[in-house]
Amino acid sequence: MHAYLRSVAGARARRVGPFTVRFDECDAALSFNYAIPDDGAAPTAGEVAALVAAFRERARTPRLEYVPRAAPEVEGALLAAGFRAEGRFPVLVCRPEEVVDAPVSGAVRVGLVRDDSVLWQVARVMNEAFEAPEATEHDVARLRRVLDGGGLVAAAVDEATGEVVGAGQIGSPHGGVAEVAGIAVRASHRRRGIAGAVTALLTRAGGDAGIAMPFLTPADEAAAQVYARVGYRKVSEALFISLR
Repeated sequence: MHAYLRSVAGARARRVGPFTVRFDECDAALSFNYAIPDDGAAPTAGEVAALVAAFRERARTPRLEYVPRAAPEVEGALLAAGFRAEGRFPVLVCRPEEVVDAPVSGAVRVGLVRDDSVLWQVARVMNEAFEAPEATEHDVARLRRVLDGGGLVAAAVDEATGEVVGAGQIGSPHGGVAEVAGIAVRASHRRRGIAGAVTALLTRAGGDAGIAMPFLTPADEAAAQVYARVGYRKVSEALFISLR
């Protein structure tokens, strides 16, 4: 999981002490700007201070997303510097051959998409669901990079209106691992099984794209139950921690 997150940081990733830092120059959202510690890292106070400075230079919130089990000494160093945990979230996995298909109620079609006109709708649904600003070309470009890197994007379409009402993505694979993320459903179409259906499709199709071990980190227990119904199980815990 850590190796995958470092790969997502891409060529523009910055190294600060024992940290790999992902910055999004166009979007200050917490989920696109964070650091991943080296496995087994034991950062000094000076290295944590340098990490904070790297975020402040870019007007970003100093923040990390990582698995404490892989770097158990990092949390104490962060807490000593004033960081506070945002939350601890289960890391769930499901192999493609283990996924359980989820039925969707109502006239909704779920499928993989690539066309830019549909990616615009996907970006709007995701931003709306996660209370982000109105979608821009930068959001669509981010989805396009996922596709160009070998990842997948899915959309749920209301057949009566032709509108995208649900969406999700699975990232570009790294060593057979990728994250399922951005699972979003419009408020008007919730409780119809759409989130589960999108997750199941991405998980199963990911197998054909070279993703043997998809993972995700649900934001709350309700979301975790949705993913459990399509076959996801807990294997570890992730810590999201920041300095406000």
